[in-house]
Amino acid sequence: MKSILREVYGIDDRVIDYVFKIKRRCADKIAAMEEVKEYNSLKVLHAFQKVGVEERHFTPSTGYGLADIGREKLCELFAEIFGAEAAIVSPLLASGTHSICMALYGLLRPLDTLLCVTGRPYDTLISSLGLDNENTVGGLAEYAIKYEEIALTPENDIDIDVVLDRLYLDKSIRVVHIQRSKGYTARPALTVAQIGRAAAAIKEKFPDVYVVVDNCYGEFTERQEPTEVGADVIIGSLIKNPGSGIAPTGGYIAGTKRAIDRIAARFTTPTTGMEIGSYAAGYRAFFQGIYLSPSTVFTALVGATLFTEAFSSLGYDVCPKPDEPRSDIAQSITCKSRDELIALIRAIQKASPVDANAVPFPDEQPGYDSPIIMASGSFIQGSTIELSADAPLREPYTAYFQGGLTLESVELALCLALQDMGLTSLL
Repeated sequence: MKSILREVYGIDDRVIDYVFKIKRRCADKIAAMEEVKEYNSLKVLHAFQKVGVEERHFTPSTGYGLADIGREKLCELFAEIFGAEAAIVSPLLASGTHSICMALYGLLRPLDTLLCVTGRPYDTLISSLGLDNENTVGGLAEYAIKYEEIALTPENDIDIDVVLDRLYLDKSIRVVHIQRSKGYTARPALTVAQIGRAAAAIKEKFPDVYVVVDNCYGEFTERQEPTEVGADVIIGSLIKNPGSGIAPTGGYIAGTKRAIDRIAARFTTPTTGMEIGSYAAGYRAFFQGIYLSPSTVFTALVGATLFTEAFSSLGYDVCPKPDEPRSDIAQSITCKSRDELIALIRAIQKASPVDANAVPFPDEQPGYDSPIIMASGSFIQGSTIELSADAPLREPYTAYFQGGLTLESVELALCLALQDMGLTSLL
């Protein structure tokens, strides 16, 4: 591999030696991640066997999709894997943001309040819910739904006492929303244990309040999911962790039957719920994606760990830091300048299997309030379980790196990033 990096990609020997030294240094962390991968792989395999997945469940359907055995079995499988009572899994959920909005609008009613207890949500959710503009078509304000938020503690934990006090004072709060991953903020992802403590405290005092977790980027990074420790609903995208770069589109919403029934009435129509919905392309890719997900997530975690160690050792601000627990696949790296940030993103693109010759430039993107520069040479457009990185072009110049279907592509990306950012002389 070293000779290919040197002769084919023109990587300096100092860069190659540094990356492989970092890899050796991370051996114990990688071994611990592999144990989680093995546990989750068997957990998923057992779920396939328990619910009885058969080849006939891959069959496509058309029209209304009445008695669509593939759709029904896929929903049953996700519910089993995530320790939930029911699930909605559908290619008609266009993104993670769409899935989150579908769940929230399914659970909320006029005069209810949505309380986000992890601070300001991710940029696309802010715009989709109209949190930055009360005139947003279809936003919360149009439905007379209020929004409030509570910041995390300085220790990066949910401020349970403050949350409970707010719930005591405001009986209109119907949904407590938790964003597991960092979004465009410099904080580690919340662990399942942190989410579980908050969910238990809330449900003990307020059993009718829904605890809803944006689980994007977090699936299979730990042995449990938030629904296994008390959350009513978890939500994610199939072009992130659960799709393994195989699922072509879609999202999932899993949780209690009480919650899923309400969301399903919004997803299709009241009374029909999840009884209808077809997909003419068939469901094989979705079953295959979730089956391979624990192994794919493991590769992404190893890649994020290598980037963390490499840039932290060179004095860069990274999040999570090398000694902090990791509960999602995303890694932030704060660059020293605008040019460094652009060089890092472009290096990720050069290491990709698709569109490697494309040169990313900052541009306006729907749902973001700053120009975004993005690298995603992926088989599935926008798939962030595949090698990818993005960054708002604003200070501090922080890049958000994630994904990688093969470890070799991640290692190449790291080598190119260090070299193209002009860091060779520091190694």
